Formats: sequence, structure tokens, C-alpha cells
Amino acid sequence: MPYLRSPFRFLLHYIRVRPWTFLLLGLLVAGSSVSSIGVQYALKLLIDAMTGSDRIRAAVYTFLGAFLALVVLESALQRAAALTLGHATVVSGVDIRLDMVDYLTGHQMPFFQNQRAGSLGHRVSGLAGIFGAIVHRLLQEVTPPLIAFVGAMIIFVSIDPGMALVLGVVFVIVTVVLVVLGLQGHVHHKAFAEHAGTVGGELVDLIGNIWVVKAFAAHRRELSRLQGFLDDEASAQRRGWFFVEQMRGLHDLALAILVGGTLIWAIGRWSAHAISTGDVVVISTMTFRILHGSRDLAMALIDTSQQFSYLRETLDIIGVPQTLSDADQASRLRVGEGRVELSHVTFGYDPSHPVLHDLSLVIPAGQKVGIVGPSGAGKSSLLQLIQRFHDPQGGHVAIDGQDIREVTQESLRDALAVVPQEVMLFHRSVMENIRFAKPDASDEEVYRAAQTAGCDDFIRRLPHGYDSIVGERGTNLSGGQRQRIGIARAFLKNARVVLLDEATSALDSESELEVQNGLEALIENRTVIAVAHRLSTIAGFDRVVVLVDGRVVEDGPPQQLLRQKGGAFRQLWVMQVEGLDRSTGISAAGERLRHLSDKSREHLGRMVRNAWQGVTERT
Repeated sequence: MPYLRSPFRFLLHYIRVRPWTFLLLGLLVAGSSVSSIGVQYALKLLIDAMTGSDRIRAAVYTFLGAFLALVVLESALQRAAALTLGHATVVSGVDIRLDMVDYLTGHQMPFFQNQRAGSLGHRVSGLAGIFGAIVHRLLQEVTPPLIAFVGAMIIFVSIDPGMALVLGVVFVIVTVVLVVLGLQGHVHHKAFAEHAGTVGGELVDLIGNIWVVKAFAAHRRELSRLQGFLDDEASAQRRGWFFVEQMRGLHDLALAILVGGTLIWAIGRWSAHAISTGDVVVISTMTFRILHGSRDLAMALIDTSQQFSYLRETLDIIGVPQTLSDADQASRLRVGEGRVELSHVTFGYDPSHPVLHDLSLVIPAGQKVGIVGPSGAGKSSLLQLIQRFHDPQGGHVAIDGQDIREVTQESLRDALAVVPQEVMLFHRSVMENIRFAKPDASDEEVYRAAQTAGCDDFIRRLPHGYDSIVGERGTNLSGGQRQRIGIARAFLKNARVVLLDEATSALDSESELEVQNGLEALIENRTVIAVAHRLSTIAGFDRVVVLVDGRVVEDGPPQQLLRQKGGAFRQLWVMQVEGLDRSTGISAAGERLRHLSDKSREHLGRMVRNAWQGVTERT
């Protein structure tokens, strides 16, 4: 988005979205300001008509009518301007937030890993407020004093050109001095903004980790730590306030001297019969108005400068160029049977340190492949490449013969069903979380997906069933329940390719078996690529690929690999089996068998037999 490159282009873009609205707003503000000048001049004419030697009654009432009409017109235009400004900033604020969220979602995952979610959300919402604040300052606090100054100069020139010149010079000097002083105080406002941002981030961090605070009895300690940040913020805020008040005090002193001097001069001219009583009144009121407006103008310019600085800082964060985008002629992925191919793929988060090295892998449609290996071998990176969260530095990834770089990211991910190690849920109902995979799904489709995933029973036992709120990130549910809802979501999506990223590694054995039942139904008749830490979960797969240091070291059916003495997969399997206590582990498993379904019993029995068979062959 080119308009994210500078604050001026950002403002101009959203003004151009509704040009007639902002043109009308400018005309209303200008009309209101001109009317206010007209009110002052009408008052002068009224006073002159009342105090003149002829005192014509008709003239008095004419000028009185003009005065009242201009007062009403000024008020009406002010209200119309306020309503138009409110409408323009509100609807523009909606557009801004939608556009920013749309742009944010186009960033790669490392962008979000390096930013605080709360800070990004605050900045997105803040952009709408900044836009409204700048428009308000420019139209309501900068434009009226400038129009008042021009109007006053026209009136003063008609009365006394010399006086007009002096007051004009004074207005410019006062405004410039205030702006210069105000910009010197920018350091205080910037310090406060930085401290306020730090406090906001600390609050989000504290609330997001409230379980840790409670678990470690750190309530008082964290309050004391937070108080330190709040004290720093308060000190910076006080310094900013004191500086502003000092400026206002100096301006008020200058205002009193200048207005007093002007009045003395005007009264002297009136005594010499050089000007009328109405001239004295309009000189005094307009002098006070423009000099008082000089302060408002200076403060508005300073505040606008600060808003521009904050806007520039926010755009520097949110508006960074997207490093992964659709090709210019990208088409939608044509979904076929689900064949996945990685051809000579080399990839590293840091290109100078590859995670995957010249990796080639062909997964026929309908095949179930387990990806295993030690930590850091590149297993999860492989799944991220298939989802195109990153592009490889070498080689390519294809689905059904189509290079995924040549199709839209949305259509690619729409063709994949993913069950991660930790299922992320929205702070919404169970029904909405499952339906997230297919927004137009009927309630019956959601129910069938939940039943197939084995989570319908526990959902209906929740306080409000499918309408129960799961809490932030699903905290009202257990880990196994969240995983099964994630599986139901994948079922509802009904994609040909299923990616499992250690979908059961964070669960206890009983929850794992319950989730495994759902996974077995999910992967039926689909292409499956599963990263597994617990090797028993892929024992029944068609094929196992062992990755070590980003390279394929073994590839074949799991039972065949287990029979290879000294093989990498056999060693990983034996290490897991030897990590179990032979007596208590099998005894506990036997206790659980009596409480699980027949299918779960068969699965666990098969897992134990295969494991001990491998140990016997090794010995």
C-alpha cells in the first residue's frame, strides 16, 4: 500500500475516499469562521447606529437583525460542521481499521512473533483516532484562527492601516514564538508517549500471563514492578503538563499587555474623535480574539506535529513492506486428489543458515506420511513451507502439480486442513469456533463434524452446549477438548490434504487416545503429512520420513524401518520405549484400558506390542 509510506499520503488517501464529504466540511468550517467575523462587524455597526448623532431607529433594528441572523448562522454552521466531522471521522476510522487489519494479515509469521499482539491492536485502533484528531485540529483549531486573523486585518485596515500592520506583526511573532517553544517541549511529550507505550505493553504482558503470576505468588512483586513503570510515566506526564502550563502563562501575560495597550490606544483615538465607539468595541474584541487564537493556533500546530510523529512511528511498524505476497498473475489452486511434492527445497529463516537442504519428497494422493526426527531437524519448517508461510530459497513446493507460488495464498490454505500442537480458539462460542473452518456450514454440518471428531458428548455437557463461550484462546476447555474441537474444525473443512503438527504431543495418554480416535477418522481417504513426537501415533501410517539436520536419512513403511538394525527410526523408537517404566507404565495402561472404548483398547494394545517387539529385536 503506497499510502502507508508517509503520514501525508496516509491522510490524503482517506480524504480522497470521501472527497465531497471533506469538501463540505471545509466549506462549513470556513463559513462558520466568516460568520463569526461578521457577527463582530455587525455588532460594531449596531453600536455605531445606537451611539451616532442621528440615531435612526430603522438602521438600529436593521443592524440588530443582521447581528442576530449572523449569530444564528454561525451556530448552525458550527453544528453542521461538527456533525459532518463526526460522520467523516467515524466512517473513515472504520475503513482505516479494516484496511490495517487486512494489511497486517499479509505479513509473515515472524512479524507477529517480534511484535506484541496488544501493542499492534492498540496501534491499529490508534490510527483511526490519530486520523480524527489531525482532521479535527486542522479544521477546527487551525483554520478558524487563521480566518479570524484575515478577517480582523480587513476590518482593522478599514479603521486604521497602521494599527492593522502592528497587530498583524504581533500576531505572527506571538504564534511563531509559541510554536518554537512548543516544539522544544516535544521531547517531554515523546518521553511520555514512550513511557505510556511501555506501560501498555507491561499491562498486556501481565494480564496475558496472569496464571504464572498466581502460580508463583508474584502478585505483590508484579504490582511493585508495575508501579515503577507507572511512576516513570507519571513523571514524564507531569513534565509535559508543567511545560504546557508555563507556555500558557507566558501567553496570558503577553495577551494582557497587548490587549491593554490596544485598548489604551483605541480609547485615545476615540477621544480624539478619530474612530467611533463601535470601532473601539470591534478593535478590543477582535484583538482579544486573534491574540487568544494565536495561542490556540500554536498549541494546535504543536499537537498536530506530535500526532504526525506518532502516525509516522506507527506506519513505520505496521506499514513495513510485505515480504510474502501473491504473484501478479496468481490464480486459485485447482484442488485435485491431494498430491504434494517438494522438489530440491532449500530453506532457512536466515538464508545463510539453511534448515532444510536440497530436500525432495513426493507424497502421492491419499498417502499418510509421518515426519519424525530430532528437534531442529526441520519438521515443522516443512509444514510451514507447504502452507506457504515462507518461500524456500531454492526449489519449489507443488500441490496437484501446481507451484504454490503461482496460486493465491488464500486458495492454497483453503485447500489444507491443519491440526497444530496447540489449537488456537477465539473467545467465541463452540459453534462459532468449529464453523470458523466453513462459515456457511449449517448447524447440522457442525454437529456431524463434532460427532465424527468425538467431541459432541462433552460439548453438550457444557453449561450452554454449543453456545458455550470457550474463553480467551479456549482457556475454559482442557487441552484434549481443544484438540478435538480443532479436529472437528478440520473435519468441517473437508480438505484433501491434512497437516498434523504434533497434534497429540502436549496431551496425557488418555486424552491422546481420545484425540487419536478423532484423528484416525479425519485422515481416512486423505493425503496426510504428520509431524510426530510420539512415534506410536504414526505406527499405522503408510510411510515414515526421518529428517536429520534438514535432510532425509530414511524413508519407508514404519514396520520396515523398525526392522533395520541401527536405523534412525528404530533408534528413535527404542529411545522412547526405554523412557517408559516397564512395570508402572504398562500397569497404568492396563488400568486405563478398562475405561476406554474397544477401539482405543485395540490401538493401545497394538502400540505396546509393537514397542516391545522392537526392543526384543534390538536385544
